[in-house]
Amino acid sequence: MTSQQRTKATAAGVYDWYLNGHHHLPCDAEVAIAAQKVFPLAGQVARYNREFLQRAVRWMIQQGIRQFLDIGSGYPVAGNVHEIAQGYASGTRVVYVDLDPDTVRVSNELLADDPNAICLRGDAREPEDIFARATLLDFAKPVGLLLVSVLPFVPGDVVPLVRRYVERLAPGSYLGLTHITLTEDEQARRRQSEVTQTYNANVQQNVTTRSPEEVLELFDGTELVPPGLVHATHWNAPRGYLPAPDDQASAVLLGGVGRVR
Repeated sequence: MTSQQRTKATAAGVYDWYLNGHHHLPCDAEVAIAAQKVFPLAGQVARYNREFLQRAVRWMIQQGIRQFLDIGSGYPVAGNVHEIAQGYASGTRVVYVDLDPDTVRVSNELLADDPNAICLRGDAREPEDIFARATLLDFAKPVGLLLVSVLPFVPGDVVPLVRRYVERLAPGSYLGLTHITLTEDEQARRRQSEVTQTYNANVQQNVTTRSPEEVLELFDGTELVPPGLVHATHWNAPRGYLPAPDDQASAVLLGGVGRVR
């Protein structure tokens, strides 16, 4: 199925619209706008998520990581993993994985001239299949595994799933992830619940929120690096960053990085 035939929004398309990308379709824009009407900060959450990804990649590069596995990578937009990583360390290898065939097609068209980056079509729920086909990477050496805002789209208990990824990584690898959670503000929580219902009624991949305690469990098998599991905006924040106490977009997104033992 080509992108022109798709009539129902996808998570990748909605995310692309929020990031001012160029690969979303009208059905994606409609859902993104509807969700933003209910929760005006939805687009800001997406931008915070992207900024965390970029900071985490830079940090991992500084720790010596030279290969990355990005699960649920979405449509390519400026500041993708390979652009950040290779800008600091040329030759860094990156494997993107996404379930949506159009996302994979577009990504590989843009990566055609880069021998150190590729996008595979794969299901985040099948790590064994992904590891078997990600032959660009050497899993005997440390890898930066990125599960950035992909686990909210996997229902049920995802702790065993993440453990299946972590157990295949060499010691010294890193797991970086973000996850949507419920804000403590009651009024904002009601709006958040409404936007989740709107989103799930119109997007192929439904979203699930998890508590901070549930998100913390996802790091089993790793040692959280400072500052631990925090609001994604607070993780390795730029010098001089002062978080606003009433920033509800920040309050709903958790982020952290764990080192594989």
